[in-house]
Amino acid sequence: MAEVMLGLAFHGIHDPVRWDTASARPVPAARTATAGGAAGTVRFEAVSKTYRSASGTVQALDAIDLAIPAGTIFGIIGRSGAGKSSLLRTINRLEEPTSGRVIVDGEPIEALDADGLVALRRRIGMIFQHFNLLSAKTVRQNVALPLAVAGVPKAEIGPRVDEVLRLVGLEDKADVYPSRLSGGQKQRVGIARALVTRPALLLCDEATSALDPEATLAILGLLRDINRRLGITIVLITHEMSVIREICSDVVVLERGRIAETGPVWRVFGQPEHAATRALLEPLSRDLPEDLAARLRSDRTAGASLLLRITCAGEALDLAALTGAAGAPVGLIQAGIDRIQGRAVGRMIIAIAGAAPEVEERLRVLGGEIERIGYVAADD
Repeated sequence: MAEVMLGLAFHGIHDPVRWDTASARPVPAARTATAGGAAGTVRFEAVSKTYRSASGTVQALDAIDLAIPAGTIFGIIGRSGAGKSSLLRTINRLEEPTSGRVIVDGEPIEALDADGLVALRRRIGMIFQHFNLLSAKTVRQNVALPLAVAGVPKAEIGPRVDEVLRLVGLEDKADVYPSRLSGGQKQRVGIARALVTRPALLLCDEATSALDPEATLAILGLLRDINRRLGITIVLITHEMSVIREICSDVVVLERGRIAETGPVWRVFGQPEHAATRALLEPLSRDLPEDLAARLRSDRTAGASLLLRITCAGEALDLAALTGAAGAPVGLIQAGIDRIQGRAVGRMIIAIAGAAPEVEERLRVLGGEIERIGYVAADD
C-alpha cells in the first residue's frame, strides 16, 4: 500500500524551485513563476465532492470557494468527517471533484490528460500521518525513491538526498532503517522525501497526529523553517487548533463539507464567528473553575454575579475600562493571552456583581466578543 501511495504522490520529478548552483541554496518558490502564475498558488471554485455507494451518498464537500496564496502556510481544520482530507487531495487529484474547479498555479487541473497530471504531481510534495516509509529500505533509500522512480541519474540522486537530509537534520541517520527511528524522525524522513523533488507546494495530511507533543512541536518548527527558507507553500489539515496556532498564517474551518469561516489565524482565534470554530477552540480555553461551575445558574437571582467570557483580538482591554462601562464592580476570574502573528489574542472570564440587564451592550463598545456564561449567587 505504501508503494502505491508513493507512486501517486511522487509521480515523476521536476525543479520548480530554482537553485543557486554556486551556493547550492534554493531561491524561494514564491519567486518562481509558471505559465499560469506564481508557483504554489491554489484556488478552489465551487468545488463539491459526493461519494456514492450501495448504502447511499455522502456530500463530503459542498461548493467550496477558497484561495491559497503562494508562500503561505495555510491550515484546513475541522472535526472528523468535515471534508478536510477530501479537499486537500483534490489539489493533486488524488480525489476528483464531482463539480467545480481546482486551479493550481493558475491552471485548471480537472481537464489534465495523463501527461499533464504527471506534470502537476511533479510540482507537489506530500507527507502523511503514518509516514508511509518502506521498512526494508534505509533512510537514504526511502528519500531517494521518488528520484529513482523518475529515472533521475544516480550521480544526481546522491547529492539531492544528502541536501534534504541536512535540511531536516537527519544526515547522521542516512543508513539507518525506519524501525530504529522515533516517530518524529520518521516524519522527518517523510518530509525529506517530499522535498527531494524540490516542489513549490507541500501538502501535509495530519502530519503530526501520530506524534507526541514534543515531536509535534519539533516537526511544526521544521515546517515553519522550510517555509521561510524555501518559500514553499504549505497546506496542512488537522483537527487540532494548537497546530494551526503554532505555524499557520491563514485558516479555513470546515463543517460538514462547507466553509464555516476563514481568515487570518489571529482573527479566527480571537473572534470566532461559527459554533464549529468555537467548539474546536474549546480545548485551548481554560474551563470554568469547579466551585463556580457547580453554582452556575442560567437565571438571574438577587445578589447574583453575572459571568461573562470576553475574547479580544488585537485590542487592549483593561479592568478599569470594563468597570466603567459595566457601571458595577468587575472581578477577574481567569485570563490568558496568546500572541499570534504579532497580535495579542486574549480571553478572560469576569464576574459583575449586581449587573444590569443591558451590561453586555455597554461592554461591547470596548470591542471583543462577549459570551454570557450564567449567574453565580454569592451564597448559593
